Amino acid sequence: SNLWYLFSHSVDKAWKELSNVLSGIFCASLNFIDSTNTVTPTASFKPLGLANGTDHHLLRYAVLPREVVCTENLTPWKKLLPCGSKAGLAVLLKAERLFHSSYHSQAVHVRPICRDASCLAVSWELRQTLTVVFDSFSSGQGKKDWSLFKMFSRTLTDACPLASQSRVYVDISPKNKENELLEVTPAPTSVHEAIVQGDKRTYAVYDLLSPSLFNTSRSLNVQLKWTRPQDSSELPIPVLHAQRYVSGYGLQTGEIRTLIHNTHPYRAFPVIVLETVPWYLRLYVHTLTIITKGKENKPSYIHYQPAQDRRQPHLLEMLIQLPANSITKITIQFERALLKWTEYPPDPNHGFYVSSSVLSALVPSVIAMKDVDVEQSPLFTSLFPSSDGSSYFVRLYTEPLLVNLPTPDFSMPYNVICLTCTVVAVCYGSFYNLLTRTFHVEEPSRGGLAKRLANVIRKFRGVPPL
Repeated sequence: SNLWYLFSHSVDKAWKELSNVLSGIFCASLNFIDSTNTVTPTASFKPLGLANGTDHHLLRYAVLPREVVCTENLTPWKKLLPCGSKAGLAVLLKAERLFHSSYHSQAVHVRPICRDASCLAVSWELRQTLTVVFDSFSSGQGKKDWSLFKMFSRTLTDACPLASQSRVYVDISPKNKENELLEVTPAPTSVHEAIVQGDKRTYAVYDLLSPSLFNTSRSLNVQLKWTRPQDSSELPIPVLHAQRYVSGYGLQTGEIRTLIHNTHPYRAFPVIVLETVPWYLRLYVHTLTIITKGKENKPSYIHYQPAQDRRQPHLLEMLIQLPANSITKITIQFERALLKWTEYPPDPNHGFYVSSSVLSALVPSVIAMKDVDVEQSPLFTSLFPSSDGSSYFVRLYTEPLLVNLPTPDFSMPYNVICLTCTVVAVCYGSFYNLLTRTFHVEEPSRGGLAKRLANVIRKFRGVPPL
């Protein structure tokens, strides 16, 4: 037990140092990561790269759902790029345009990899990803046409000299195979087909390292136009998606509900669900129910680590089988704890955030992927990893929850403090002034020559003396 304590303590110490270092590098609030929001998952995550092992004791997972990404985080993130924001695709990373979008996410992935085939030397791989969602329909007066200049207020002028690959992929997959609806200008250097998350997609590729790309013009402004108004058909629904919300009434008990959808017409697959709940929401594990198609769905694996007040959160992991074309409903009840008055944030009536649920699954694909496609699409296989041709790996994060806790009336302590300070200032101040003041008796003086002359004149006039 002593060895296990030393091992766990060393991992927690390294985790704390890592979070503080990353907080300083990216000007982020990662230093708020501590034991109250850190868990050790057993099945949802595993080490990547060379450390592809199964020892989950080395893993740590933490979420700060209250913190958001801002401009201060983007500036140091861009400095890690080989050319910064001076050349290449990073020229488009204009902060006022990126943060005006509907969704923004940036990430940094670091892992050890082999430098050669024999793996005698090890290198560290740093991968940076930036995800932005623009709503071109609302910003373009109801039109879905877009261009790089409309979205980023900038165009591409050259490639980064240090880059071995620099490409722009534009999804031109038509909904109707017979009628082409999309028109892309200028003409792409090549067209690439890839299997992305079980669906066959067609991409127009612009290679910035191609010398013929910038021959006609000094800048590249990719434009996409719809040849005719698109029909109002609904977007395709993903095979796996989920929602989570809080139900109940009052400020004592509540219930967390998670809905997991499997829209595949004939394939069932398992999913690993990871739930982390703060300690001030006391979970009742005996109320955990999993219902699919009106019947109880018993998980094949479940791991629960109870919370400790002011030390660690709840951890709940489950392996659930999702039948084909089904909705699985997970519910668990909780009770709200009453915090100390010093533990409330400056805006306690805004609510307390609960981190997102994590869903990990191998989703079956409708279109089988061949080994040749994997070799020809290294970019898409790294972004959308696939175990084999029949399934692809997906990790989903549900929306965070905002839960209200019993909040005392903080205006009453303010009133008491004001009244108390007033009483102390008036009563104690006057009493202290009387105790510490020294009194001196001054004898009346006859005054100087000017005063005596004035009294003589006043006497002749019949005026009382000074």
